Amino acid sequence: MKVYLDNAATTRLDPRVFAKMKPYFSEKYGNASSIHSLGQAAFLDLQMAKEKVAKLLGGEAESVVFTSSATEANNLIIKGVAQANQAKGNKILVSSIEHPCVRESANELARAGFTVEFIPVNSEGLVTPEALEKLIDQETILVSVMTVNNEIGTVQDIAALAKVAHKYGAYFHTDAVQAIPYLKIDIKKMGIDLLSLSAHKFYGPKGVGVAYIAKGIKVKPLIVGGGQESGLRAGTYNLPGIMGLMFALELAYKERVGYLKQVKTLQTYLWQKIKKEISGVKLNGSATKRVPANLNVMFGSIEGEAILMDLSYKDICVSTGSACSATDLRASSVLKAIGLDKNNLNSNIRFSLGRFNTKKEIDYTVKCLKDTVKRLRSFSPIK
Repeated sequence: MKVYLDNAATTRLDPRVFAKMKPYFSEKYGNASSIHSLGQAAFLDLQMAKEKVAKLLGGEAESVVFTSSATEANNLIIKGVAQANQAKGNKILVSSIEHPCVRESANELARAGFTVEFIPVNSEGLVTPEALEKLIDQETILVSVMTVNNEIGTVQDIAALAKVAHKYGAYFHTDAVQAIPYLKIDIKKMGIDLLSLSAHKFYGPKGVGVAYIAKGIKVKPLIVGGGQESGLRAGTYNLPGIMGLMFALELAYKERVGYLKQVKTLQTYLWQKIKKEISGVKLNGSATKRVPANLNVMFGSIEGEAILMDLSYKDICVSTGSACSATDLRASSVLKAIGLDKNNLNSNIRFSLGRFNTKKEIDYTVKCLKDTVKRLRSFSPIK
């Protein structure tokens, strides 16, 4: 049996989304920047996509910028906002559990002379408004805190954090990649100025994302050229991908209630079976303030990489953390930030559930996992 439990890394393209994309490869293939009829038809579809995405996120169409990924969106927003607003200040604040693309963007700014500070989290992986208040000041240009953590599934109180940022005149950005469809994002109500998304996290295509940039915010572009996206992101529009993103987002929210029930049932079932069948396990992150698809588990006395590889031989796909740093065997910065003991930093597995998973797959996974853990612990030097 093949089991895929790494949906936080990427999801399978929904066949219905693929069907919506296909005409834009072969029939509606015009360049949305061209002025002839085929190009203008593409432009109208592009505008429709912006309007639908904005409506679903509670924002404005003119603020939607399509990118190649959330990584590009995060780079554009973190570096672009800082570089374009130096007259305001020189300080950037990001949480200590951000995705590598946010952390590395911030580190680049630090090397360029900006003051960059990392907001600590508590043992559940939560950034509190009080922790932000201790670091923020009038020199702060931008605060960036991800909505849902990609490794431990922790859900932040974005509205409360945005309120603190605005009190000091700073812009507030959130990487919302892991939030769809688990949270009902409302950009205006939540006080979000800048937001990043990636379609392949919610059953859309790879290679397309969104940078939401509220009207009036100055941003220095990363990619210059033909002036697309009001000069913020040059390059021919990836219309098949954009239409796929739009439709995947529509489906995600249309089917949200049933989907949440499905993954929550599977998550509860998986965790109960793991606790029953395997000793010495612990849940990483908040037990309550987390998305229902994520289960990050510490298995005492053994390496997570060893568990991952052994399960992979049995056709079970899981993760030890962020897929974007999977080849880096250093301990997770997220698990360090929540205070895990150094002896347990590499003993963790992330199970991330999705639309296509079943209870039968969970039963097979736990059966294999039990055997794997027992075998690995039998020759582990750590007892």
